[in-house]
Amino acid sequence: MIPLLAYRDNSCDPRKCTMKKLERAGMVRLFSRLSAIPRTSLILDPTAEQALSPADREKTRTITALDCSWEVLDTNQVRSWKFKRALPYLLAANPVNFGKPFRLTSMEAMAAALVILGEQAQAEEILGKVNWGIRFLQLNEEPLSAYAKARDSQEVIAIQGEFF
Repeated sequence: MIPLLAYRDNSCDPRKCTMKKLERAGMVRLFSRLSAIPRTSLILDPTAEQALSPADREKTRTITALDCSWEVLDTNQVRSWKFKRALPYLLAANPVNFGKPFRLTSMEAMAAALVILGEQAQAEEILGKVNWGIRFLQLNEEPLSAYAKARDSQEVIAIQGEFF
């Protein structure tokens, strides 16, 4: 089991926020300052130059989602982070962005990272906190399975091309 963290800037409705749901369930620890997050944490960052792959599992101590508006995020704070990865092509299952590529909630992003890193049961557990959660795994079953079998980031990128 990989400990889950999230930077949250309170820009979304706390009643609908997937990270707040996970915090209430004791499954994620929220931070209001990026500087408070351990520098050894893997940051899920869609602007990262490297894709997440199973090769990252050995050095992953914690996973951090950036649960905030990307329009207001100070990307300079994230840019200096050494261990950040982007998720490959996946479709959202959340009600707001259903079927849209790369429009995942923070919960979906964390679940995808967990599956790719070999923690399927933990991914299912966190997705079970919302009624549409398991649909995310069903919708992305084929690509997630392929990404989880990849050797490295380059192979994940090659596999991603098959799903565009």
